Amino acid sequence: MSTSTSTSAGTAAGASVLYKSEAGVAQILDRYREVLRGWPVPAEQVRVPTRHGETFVVVSGPEDAPPVVLLHGSGANASMWRDDVASWSRHFRTYAVDVVGEPGLSAPNRLPLASDAHACWLDDVLEGLGVGETAVVATSLGGWLALDYANRRPERVTRLALLCPGGVGRQKTAWMFKVLPLRMLGRKGMRRSAQIGTGLEAPEWAAVLDTVVLTFTHFRPRTERLPVFSDEELGRLAMPVLAVVGGRDVLFDSAGTARRLRAQVPQATVHLLPEEGHALLGQTATVLEFLRS
Repeated sequence: MSTSTSTSAGTAAGASVLYKSEAGVAQILDRYREVLRGWPVPAEQVRVPTRHGETFVVVSGPEDAPPVVLLHGSGANASMWRDDVASWSRHFRTYAVDVVGEPGLSAPNRLPLASDAHACWLDDVLEGLGVGETAVVATSLGGWLALDYANRRPERVTRLALLCPGGVGRQKTAWMFKVLPLRMLGRKGMRRSAQIGTGLEAPEWAAVLDTVVLTFTHFRPRTERLPVFSDEELGRLAMPVLAVVGGRDVLFDSAGTARRLRAQVPQATVHLLPEEGHALLGQTATVLEFLRS
């Protein structure tokens, strides 16, 4: 494992696939650096070499505490955990990982979903961090990655906390046709589009929404559908599982996610929050209770 306090981004050719311009990359990463400078607890910034490129991780909490790996969603980076990590890192060694191929400080290498590529990447990340088995907290695309890893490497995942995970309930597309015209109306339209996609309409999430708008102004997210896990694959999950989903999620069928997890993962604790959307923020205490139980 190599350590670094630098947050300079690689300029590999893959970046041109992820971003619309070099200026856009700079704006996104400048915002990210600002968040990293204000990280709420002491943290180590490490860079882990993997077969799929260098991976950036923000590490917090006591060195001898149980590990928890944090996996963000599409179009995000480790900054999404900044409001959670102060609480969680009092009890755990938290590893907020920048997923490769997303707008963070890891390699701009977008891996195929219908393969074991992400599992192999996570193998290398955990090895580089010196982590054997670990709990995983993950959201959206990160939830898909966590489920994929738990299926392929069940011996390495001790607990699984999922926030609006992909790959369980039906992936929705109708919302995109609603927001496409909005994106032609400039910044105001982009902001409304982001509100619909995330469900973050309350005033207290204004700063988060600003970051979402900045990111998707300059970043090209994945457009393919996430592979859906079979009943058999879900049934193989033997570790404790927490799933929290939003009833107003426009990206995934939350009712379907809850129904399938309750049917196929009998030990799962499933919360469907009827008034919440896709971006489930403010779940710090719920996740901590699960991790400590």
